[in-house]
Amino acid sequence: MNKNKELVVNTAIITVGKICTQFISFLLLPFYTALLSTEQYGTVDLFNTYVSLLLPITIFQIDQAFFRYMIDVRGDRESQETVVSTVFTFALAQVAIFSFLFIIVQNFISTSYKYYFYINILTCIFSSLTLQASRGLGDNISYSLGSVISGVTQIICNVLFIAVLHMGVEGMLLAALIGNTLCGFFILFKKRLFLLFKISKFSIQDLKRYLKFSIPLIPNALCWWIMGAVDRTIVFYFLGISSTGLLSVSNKFSSIYITALNIFLIPWYESAALHIKDKDGNQFFRDVTSTVFRFFLAANICIIAVMQFVFRIMINAKFDGAYNQIPIYMIAALFNVIVGLYSVVYQAIKKTKEVAITSIGAAVINILVNLLLVKYIGLYAASISSLIAFLVMAIYRYMGVKKYINAPLERKLVVSAIPVYSVVLIGYYSDKLILKIAALAAAIIYAIFINRNSCKSILINITQMISRLKQGS
Repeated sequence: MNKNKELVVNTAIITVGKICTQFISFLLLPFYTALLSTEQYGTVDLFNTYVSLLLPITIFQIDQAFFRYMIDVRGDRESQETVVSTVFTFALAQVAIFSFLFIIVQNFISTSYKYYFYINILTCIFSSLTLQASRGLGDNISYSLGSVISGVTQIICNVLFIAVLHMGVEGMLLAALIGNTLCGFFILFKKRLFLLFKISKFSIQDLKRYLKFSIPLIPNALCWWIMGAVDRTIVFYFLGISSTGLLSVSNKFSSIYITALNIFLIPWYESAALHIKDKDGNQFFRDVTSTVFRFFLAANICIIAVMQFVFRIMINAKFDGAYNQIPIYMIAALFNVIVGLYSVVYQAIKKTKEVAITSIGAAVINILVNLLLVKYIGLYAASISSLIAFLVMAIYRYMGVKKYINAPLERKLVVSAIPVYSVVLIGYYSDKLILKIAALAAAIIYAIFINRNSCKSILINITQMISRLKQGS
């Protein structure tokens, strides 16, 4: 299987598993916003944000090293046992340390949700390690199924716990716990990972190599947390918990967009690690980054153009304050696309320290801009600080990766997007229907135009497939 086909197949497998649960969750947004108050929704959002903070700190991002080094030992049973045994032993030790620290500090935590918080950390570690093991072994189907189990379980439990049992915040937290647990056990038994775990295979030398790779990724993970958690924490401190709920809703649409990007980045990281040293590596990276950026650029513009018509249909009126923030977060998310496409290069060549440097810089920018602006422009400070931070990070990583791979973005494409965004934003913030319709039309035409070659290729493939089916019948 050639590189492009391999990437397409892996992307399709993971997309099937991820997109269905994410799409259902997205459709349930009206359900959540109708049955939960802005305070409750903000509480759940803060809870999930702090889980995301502690997860990479607790296990030192060892799950990322797990995946990367499992790729190198595919087909080698003995080496797989060493990787699995070393990573899981380290993870168990980290869990023990975390549990000890929690016992000490839990007396100083007043919230009634603290035990949900603790158990959710443990289940997230469990599911994350097993999912990365499945990916590392090259079984993206099991990875996808595990994600489906987690997502569908959480959705079903949320409906049951919130609508039927009226458990509110507690119901959503319990649903996440159950979903992650079932996912972890599914992968554990599906891949029979327990057979690869042998305490005698633990290697301190290998652990040092894994930590050298994973520890620099902690600032990278914290960067994403800071851009989410600090925004919410600052908004909570200065504007109150209701504003945190508004922020969560306004960020929800860009989060769905980034989820789609992350779905692609899963197989893209694998392909980058496998093929970055190939003779045609530069051309492969150029083709992929160009095609993917065109797609996400088109999707970004179209989401903003469509959102002006569907926001008040999907979101309860009490969250109307989130409307104006959405385009800012969407444009920030586009810069995140650039960050994601080029960041895989650093991990593929195991240069994770460079990832850490740019992440720390972006996080500092986000905090400073947010603090400087929040008293003057309120909720806009959160979205604008994220926009600036992602822009700086995108430029820095785009320039830095040129040392290792030559895959530049097309300048004409970037320049052409500016007037289209201007038209779409004018329509979005206007009260005139004709301007909104014009913005939507411009977005659709532009999206088709910049992706015309991909559209032609898809049509040709569909035609050929139909032709083969007719011949076969």
